[in-house]
Amino acid sequence: MQSVEAPRSWTNPDKHYLTVLDHPWYRNLTALQDIVAHSTTEFWKQRGARFLHLPITTGSISSPMGRGSDSTPVQVELEGVPTYLADSMQFMLEFGCRLAPGGSYYLMPSFRGEPADETHLCQFFHSEAEIPGGLDDVMETVEAYLRHLAVSFLEHGRRELLEMAGSVDHLEFLAGAATLPRVTFDEAVGLLEGRPDAVRELEPDCRSLTRSGERALMERFGGYVWVTHPDHLSVPFYQGFAPHDERKALSADLLFGIGETVGAGERHLTVEELRRALELHQVPEEAYEWYVNMNAYHPLRTSGFGLGVERLLLWATKHDDIRDLALLLRFNGTDILP
Repeated sequence: MQSVEAPRSWTNPDKHYLTVLDHPWYRNLTALQDIVAHSTTEFWKQRGARFLHLPITTGSISSPMGRGSDSTPVQVELEGVPTYLADSMQFMLEFGCRLAPGGSYYLMPSFRGEPADETHLCQFFHSEAEIPGGLDDVMETVEAYLRHLAVSFLEHGRRELLEMAGSVDHLEFLAGAATLPRVTFDEAVGLLEGRPDAVRELEPDCRSLTRSGERALMERFGGYVWVTHPDHLSVPFYQGFAPHDERKALSADLLFGIGETVGAGERHLTVEELRRALELHQVPEEAYEWYVNMNAYHPLRTSGFGLGVERLLLWATKHDDIRDLALLLRFNGTDILP
Protein backbone atom coordinates (compact mmCIF):
# COMPACT_ATOMS: atom_id res chain seq x y z
CA MET A 1 0.00 0.00 0.00
CA GLN A 2 1.29 3.44 -0.91
CA SER A 3 2.40 5.87 1.77
CA VAL A 4 0.80 9.31 1.78
CA GLU A 5 2.74 12.11 3.44
CA ALA A 6 1.46 15.56 4.35
CA PRO A 7 2.55 18.19 1.81
CA ARG A 8 2.92 20.85 4.54
CA SER A 9 1.26 23.31 2.21
CA TRP A 10 0.26 25.48 5.19
CA THR A 11 3.72 27.02 4.79
CA ASN A 12 2.40 28.67 1.60
CA PRO A 13 -1.10 29.85 2.63
CA ASP A 14 -1.90 31.63 -0.65
CA LYS A 15 -1.48 28.40 -2.67
CA HIS A 16 -2.61 25.92 -0.02
CA TYR A 17 -6.09 25.42 -1.47
CA LEU A 18 -4.66 24.37 -4.83
CA THR A 19 -2.58 21.68 -3.12
CA VAL A 20 -5.67 20.48 -1.26
CA LEU A 21 -7.52 19.93 -4.54
CA ASP A 22 -4.86 17.57 -5.90
CA HIS A 23 -3.17 15.89 -2.95
CA PRO A 24 -4.23 12.45 -1.61
CA TRP A 25 -3.47 13.54 1.98
CA TYR A 26 -6.45 15.87 1.90
CA ARG A 27 -8.73 13.45 0.10
CA ASN A 28 -8.02 11.00 2.90
CA LEU A 29 -8.55 13.73 5.48
CA THR A 30 -12.07 14.43 4.19
CA ALA A 31 -12.91 10.75 4.68
CA LEU A 32 -11.68 10.84 8.28
CA GLN A 33 -13.58 14.04 9.03
CA ASP A 34 -16.75 12.42 7.69
CA ILE A 35 -16.22 9.38 9.91
CA VAL A 36 -15.90 11.61 12.99
CA ALA A 37 -19.13 13.44 12.15
CA HIS A 38 -21.23 10.35 11.46
CA SER A 39 -19.79 8.35 14.35
CA THR A 40 -20.34 11.18 16.82
CA THR A 41 -24.00 11.47 15.86
CA GLU A 42 -24.38 7.69 16.01
CA PHE A 43 -22.81 7.51 19.48
CA TRP A 44 -24.99 10.22 21.00
CA LYS A 45 -28.17 9.00 19.33
CA GLN A 46 -27.64 5.64 21.02
CA ARG A 47 -27.36 7.45 24.36
CA GLY A 48 -30.36 9.71 23.93
CA ALA A 49 -28.47 13.01 23.79
CA ARG A 50 -29.60 15.83 21.51
CA PHE A 51 -27.59 17.85 19.02
CA LEU A 52 -28.01 21.59 19.59
CA HIS A 53 -27.85 24.34 16.94
CA LEU A 54 -25.95 27.11 18.68
CA PRO A 55 -24.65 30.57 17.72
CA ILE A 56 -20.89 31.04 17.41
CA THR A 57 -20.94 34.48 19.05
CA THR A 58 -21.19 34.94 22.79
CA GLY A 59 -20.73 37.50 25.53
CA SER A 60 -19.72 34.74 27.98
CA ILE A 61 -16.48 33.10 26.94
CA SER A 62 -15.67 29.89 28.80
CA SER A 63 -12.04 30.87 29.38
CA PRO A 64 -12.30 34.43 30.74
CA MET A 65 -9.09 36.32 31.24
CA GLY A 66 -8.78 35.63 34.93
CA ARG A 67 -7.07 33.02 37.03
CA GLY A 68 -7.34 29.62 35.36
CA SER A 69 -7.61 31.01 31.85
CA ASP A 70 -5.95 28.71 29.33
CA SER A 71 -6.65 30.61 26.13
CA THR A 72 -6.93 34.06 24.63
CA PRO A 73 -10.48 35.05 23.57
CA VAL A 74 -11.23 36.28 20.05
CA GLN A 75 -13.14 39.55 20.22
CA VAL A 76 -15.05 40.96 17.24
CA GLU A 77 -17.50 43.80 16.68
CA LEU A 78 -20.93 43.33 15.12
CA GLU A 79 -22.92 46.45 14.29
CA GLY A 80 -20.87 48.39 16.83
CA VAL A 81 -21.38 45.86 19.64
CA PRO A 82 -18.30 44.02 21.02
CA THR A 83 -18.73 40.25 21.27
CA TYR A 84 -16.63 37.10 21.14
CA LEU A 85 -16.28 34.14 18.82
CA ALA A 86 -16.87 31.18 21.11
CA ASP A 87 -13.88 29.21 22.36
CA SER A 88 -16.28 26.55 23.64
CA MET A 89 -20.02 25.88 23.79
CA GLN A 90 -19.81 24.44 27.29
CA PHE A 91 -22.07 27.10 28.83
CA MET A 92 -24.67 26.62 26.10
CA LEU A 93 -24.51 22.85 26.48
CA GLU A 94 -25.16 23.22 30.21
CA PHE A 95 -28.19 25.27 29.24
CA GLY A 96 -29.20 22.57 26.75
CA CYS A 97 -28.79 19.82 29.33
CA ARG A 98 -31.73 21.35 31.17
CA LEU A 99 -33.82 20.88 28.02
CA ALA A 100 -32.51 17.45 27.01
CA PRO A 101 -32.57 14.93 29.87
CA GLY A 102 -30.16 12.61 28.04
CA GLY A 103 -27.59 15.34 27.56
CA SER A 104 -26.63 17.71 24.77
CA TYR A 105 -23.76 17.81 22.30
CA TYR A 106 -22.41 19.58 19.24
CA LEU A 107 -19.63 19.41 16.67
CA MET A 108 -18.58 22.78 15.30
CA PRO A 109 -15.68 25.26 15.14
CA SER A 110 -14.15 26.98 18.15
CA PHE A 111 -11.87 30.01 18.11
CA ARG A 112 -8.67 30.75 20.02
CA GLY A 113 -6.55 33.88 20.02
CA GLU A 114 -3.17 32.16 20.27
CA PRO A 115 -1.01 31.82 17.15
CA ALA A 116 -1.19 28.48 15.37
CA ASP A 117 1.70 26.07 15.94
CA GLU A 118 2.39 22.33 15.79
CA THR A 119 -0.27 21.61 18.43
CA HIS A 120 -2.75 24.51 18.13
CA LEU A 121 -5.07 25.84 15.44
CA CYS A 122 -6.68 29.28 15.57
CA GLN A 123 -9.96 27.71 14.44
CA PHE A 124 -10.49 24.05 15.25
CA PHE A 125 -13.38 21.63 15.33
CA HIS A 126 -14.65 20.87 18.80
CA SER A 127 -16.66 17.83 19.82
CA GLU A 128 -18.29 18.82 23.11
CA ALA A 129 -21.04 17.37 25.26
CA GLU A 130 -22.72 17.90 28.61
CA ILE A 131 -24.47 15.07 30.44
CA PRO A 132 -26.28 14.58 33.75
CA GLY A 133 -23.96 13.22 36.42
CA GLY A 134 -20.52 13.72 37.87
CA LEU A 135 -16.87 13.52 36.91
CA ASP A 136 -16.66 9.71 36.90
CA ASP A 137 -19.73 9.56 34.65
CA VAL A 138 -18.25 11.86 32.04
CA MET A 139 -14.84 10.17 32.11
CA GLU A 140 -16.48 6.81 31.46
CA THR A 141 -18.49 8.41 28.65
CA VAL A 142 -15.36 9.87 27.06
CA GLU A 143 -13.70 6.47 27.04
CA ALA A 144 -16.77 4.87 25.45
CA TYR A 145 -16.88 7.64 22.83
CA LEU A 146 -13.21 7.18 21.95
CA ARG A 147 -13.67 3.42 21.63
CA HIS A 148 -16.62 4.06 19.33
CA LEU A 149 -14.56 6.44 17.18
CA ALA A 150 -11.63 4.00 17.03
CA VAL A 151 -13.90 1.19 15.86
CA SER A 152 -15.43 3.47 13.22
CA PHE A 153 -11.99 4.49 11.95
CA LEU A 154 -11.03 0.82 11.62
CA GLU A 155 -14.26 -0.11 9.85
CA HIS A 156 -14.56 2.85 7.50
CA GLY A 157 -11.13 4.50 7.29
CA ARG A 158 -8.60 1.69 7.54
CA ARG A 159 -7.16 2.24 4.04
CA GLU A 160 -6.77 5.98 4.53
CA LEU A 161 -5.14 5.54 7.92
CA LEU A 162 -2.75 2.87 6.70
CA GLU A 163 -1.65 5.26 3.95
CA MET A 164 -1.26 8.20 6.33
CA ALA A 165 -0.10 6.54 9.56
CA GLY A 166 1.53 3.35 8.28
CA SER A 167 -0.29 1.17 10.82
CA VAL A 168 -3.48 1.02 12.86
CA ASP A 169 -2.17 -0.72 15.97
CA HIS A 170 -2.92 2.33 18.12
CA LEU A 171 -6.54 2.33 16.95
CA GLU A 172 -6.88 -1.39 17.60
CA PHE A 173 -5.52 -0.87 21.12
CA LEU A 174 -7.96 1.91 21.94
CA ALA A 175 -10.90 0.09 20.36
CA GLY A 176 -10.36 -2.80 22.76
CA ALA A 177 -9.14 -0.86 25.78
CA ALA A 178 -10.76 -1.20 29.16
CA THR A 179 -10.62 1.68 31.64
CA LEU A 180 -7.65 3.94 30.97
CA PRO A 181 -5.12 4.70 33.74
CA ARG A 182 -5.87 7.55 36.15
CA VAL A 183 -3.64 9.60 38.43
CA THR A 184 -4.41 12.71 40.42
CA PHE A 185 -2.49 15.86 39.60
CA ASP A 186 -0.63 15.66 42.91
CA GLU A 187 0.31 12.03 42.18
CA ALA A 188 1.52 13.10 38.74
CA VAL A 189 3.70 15.82 40.27
CA GLY A 190 5.23 13.20 42.56
CA LEU A 191 5.96 10.91 39.62
CA LEU A 192 7.63 13.80 37.81
CA GLU A 193 9.83 14.76 40.74
CA GLY A 194 13.33 15.58 39.59
CA ARG A 195 12.13 16.99 36.27
CA PRO A 196 12.10 20.79 36.74
CA ASP A 197 10.70 21.32 33.24
CA ALA A 198 7.63 19.12 33.83
CA VAL A 199 5.46 21.38 36.02
CA ARG A 200 4.74 25.07 35.64
CA GLU A 201 3.73 27.13 38.70
CA LEU A 202 2.14 30.50 37.95
CA GLU A 203 1.42 31.25 41.62
CA PRO A 204 0.88 29.22 44.80
CA ASP A 205 -1.81 26.55 44.25
CA CYS A 206 -1.84 27.27 40.51
CA ARG A 207 0.28 24.62 38.82
CA SER A 208 -0.06 22.91 35.46
CA LEU A 209 1.81 20.30 33.46
CA THR A 210 4.11 21.35 30.64
CA ARG A 211 4.27 19.49 27.32
CA SER A 212 7.39 17.81 28.64
CA GLY A 213 5.53 16.69 31.75
CA GLU A 214 2.62 15.37 29.70
CA ARG A 215 4.96 13.38 27.46
CA ALA A 216 6.76 11.88 30.46
CA LEU A 217 3.46 10.74 31.98
CA MET A 218 2.26 9.25 28.70
CA GLU A 219 5.49 7.29 28.36
CA ARG A 220 5.11 5.99 31.91
CA PHE A 221 1.51 4.84 31.37
CA GLY A 222 1.78 3.38 27.89
CA GLY A 223 0.50 6.36 25.93
CA TYR A 224 -2.82 7.08 27.68
CA VAL A 225 -3.51 8.54 31.11
CA TRP A 226 -6.13 10.68 32.85
CA VAL A 227 -4.79 13.42 35.14
CA THR A 228 -7.53 14.30 37.62
CA HIS A 229 -8.16 16.88 40.35
CA PRO A 230 -5.79 19.68 39.30
CA ASP A 231 -5.28 22.87 41.27
CA HIS A 232 -8.55 24.79 41.01
CA LEU A 233 -6.83 28.07 40.22
CA SER A 234 -5.30 26.44 37.13
CA VAL A 235 -8.69 25.72 35.51
CA PRO A 236 -11.67 27.96 34.63
CA PHE A 237 -13.99 28.96 37.46
CA TYR A 238 -16.94 26.79 36.40
CA GLN A 239 -15.21 23.51 37.30
CA GLY A 240 -16.59 22.15 40.55
CA PHE A 241 -14.67 22.04 43.81
CA ALA A 242 -13.37 18.68 44.97
CA PRO A 243 -15.19 17.46 48.11
CA HIS A 244 -13.81 19.10 51.26
CA ASP A 245 -11.01 20.88 49.32
CA GLU A 246 -11.73 23.95 47.23
CA ARG A 247 -8.07 24.07 46.21
CA LYS A 248 -8.74 21.11 43.88
CA ALA A 249 -11.08 20.86 40.90
CA LEU A 250 -13.48 18.13 39.83
CA SER A 251 -11.89 18.01 36.40
CA ALA A 252 -9.60 15.77 34.36
CA ASP A 253 -7.48 15.87 31.22
CA LEU A 254 -6.95 12.80 29.08
CA LEU A 255 -3.42 12.71 27.71
CA PHE A 256 -2.67 10.82 24.51
CA GLY A 257 -1.17 11.62 21.15
CA ILE A 258 0.46 15.04 21.49
CA GLY A 259 -0.73 15.48 25.08
CA GLU A 260 -4.00 16.89 26.36
CA THR A 261 -6.61 15.84 23.80
CA VAL A 262 -9.75 15.73 25.97
CA GLY A 263 -10.67 18.02 28.85
CA ALA A 264 -13.53 17.05 31.17
CA GLY A 265 -15.11 18.36 34.33
CA GLU A 266 -18.04 18.45 36.72
CA ARG A 267 -19.82 21.75 37.35
CA HIS A 268 -20.72 23.51 40.59
CA LEU A 269 -23.92 22.17 42.08
CA THR A 270 -24.83 25.20 44.21
CA VAL A 271 -24.92 28.91 43.49
CA GLU A 272 -22.91 29.50 46.66
CA GLU A 273 -20.05 27.39 45.31
CA LEU A 274 -20.29 29.08 41.91
CA ARG A 275 -20.08 32.54 43.46
CA ARG A 276 -17.17 31.43 45.62
CA ALA A 277 -15.34 30.21 42.49
CA LEU A 278 -15.94 33.51 40.67
CA GLU A 279 -14.47 35.31 43.67
CA LEU A 280 -11.43 33.04 43.89
CA HIS A 281 -10.72 33.38 40.17
CA GLN A 282 -11.24 37.14 40.28
CA VAL A 283 -13.92 37.06 37.57
CA PRO A 284 -16.65 39.73 37.93
CA GLU A 285 -20.04 38.12 38.54
CA GLU A 286 -21.79 40.70 36.33
CA ALA A 287 -20.26 39.14 33.22
CA TYR A 288 -21.81 35.77 34.12
CA GLU A 289 -25.01 36.90 35.84
CA TRP A 290 -27.14 34.83 33.47
CA TYR A 291 -25.11 31.71 34.33
CA VAL A 292 -25.55 32.31 38.05
CA ASN A 293 -29.28 32.88 37.53
CA MET A 294 -29.65 29.70 35.48
CA ASN A 295 -28.02 27.65 38.21
CA ALA A 296 -30.18 29.31 40.86
CA TYR A 297 -33.39 28.83 38.88
CA HIS A 298 -32.65 25.33 37.60
CA PRO A 299 -29.92 23.56 39.65
CA LEU A 300 -28.68 20.38 38.02
CA ARG A 301 -25.64 18.18 38.50
CA THR A 302 -23.91 17.97 35.13
CA SER A 303 -20.49 17.28 33.71
CA GLY A 304 -19.04 17.71 30.27
CA PHE A 305 -16.04 17.36 28.01
CA GLY A 306 -14.39 18.81 24.95
CA LEU A 307 -12.41 16.85 22.37
CA GLY A 308 -10.24 18.65 19.84
CA VAL A 309 -11.06 16.85 16.60
CA GLU A 310 -7.85 17.79 14.81
CA ARG A 311 -5.85 16.59 17.81
CA LEU A 312 -7.69 13.28 17.60
CA LEU A 313 -6.86 13.07 13.89
CA LEU A 314 -3.25 14.00 14.62
CA TRP A 315 -3.09 10.94 16.88
CA ALA A 316 -4.99 8.74 14.43
CA THR A 317 -2.64 9.61 11.57
CA LYS A 318 0.49 9.45 13.78
CA HIS A 319 1.38 12.89 12.47
CA ASP A 320 3.43 15.64 14.11
CA ASP A 321 1.90 18.95 12.97
CA ILE A 322 -1.75 19.87 13.46
CA ARG A 323 -1.59 22.52 10.74
CA ASP A 324 -1.65 19.67 8.22
CA LEU A 325 -5.08 18.62 9.55
CA ALA A 326 -6.98 21.71 8.34
CA LEU A 327 -8.58 21.60 4.90
CA LEU A 328 -8.69 25.38 4.70
CA LEU A 329 -6.28 27.52 6.68
CA ARG A 330 -7.17 30.23 9.16
CA PHE A 331 -4.35 32.10 10.87
CA ASN A 332 -5.24 35.01 13.15
CA GLY A 333 -4.17 38.33 11.70
CA THR A 334 -3.83 36.93 8.18
CA ASP A 335 -6.28 37.31 5.30
CA ILE A 336 -6.44 33.89 3.63
CA LEU A 337 -8.70 32.94 0.72
CA PRO A 338 -10.81 30.96 0.18
